[in-house]
Amino acid sequence: MTWTRPVVTIGGERRLLEGVLDRNRAELANTLRGLSEADARRRLVASVTTPIGLVKHAAVAQRIWFQHILAGIPKPDCDGGTTSGDASFVVGEDETVADVIAEFERVNERSRAIAAEFELDEIRTHPGLGEVNLRFIYLFVIEDLARHCGHADILREQIEHPR
Repeated sequence: MTWTRPVVTIGGERRLLEGVLDRNRAELANTLRGLSEADARRRLVASVTTPIGLVKHAAVAQRIWFQHILAGIPKPDCDGGTTSGDASFVVGEDETVADVIAEFERVNERSRAIAAEFELDEIRTHPGLGEVNLRFIYLFVIEDLARHCGHADILREQIEHPR
């Protein structure tokens, strides 16, 4: 299990939301670091979920929320995949662990830059949820990443400590 102490523990609402979001981003990437290419692609559960696939999926989710929903960029014009569901977990044979981590970190940086242009109360329309604001987007992505960190921790534990 990867776990680091929180860095941001005091401050205003936005600072705390961004601090927790960045911590979840780092923790998810850390669950992939140090795994071999083969272990990163191991399927240890019935779904398509793999350690590398979780990080790929998280990049897709952030593109959808920050680039498409918040910034209003059409999905085909986003800087990578925006297809949700099982397809978002698919990693190309030519993509390495380092490639996927680098992609995720680029998406994180772009998401930070986009979000910095908006107030927490900025409202956008999500096609399935209706009106959402940046505060909700932060909370939703924090929750989503936290769940995936837990998934990744369990997969990593299965890889490192098989029964």
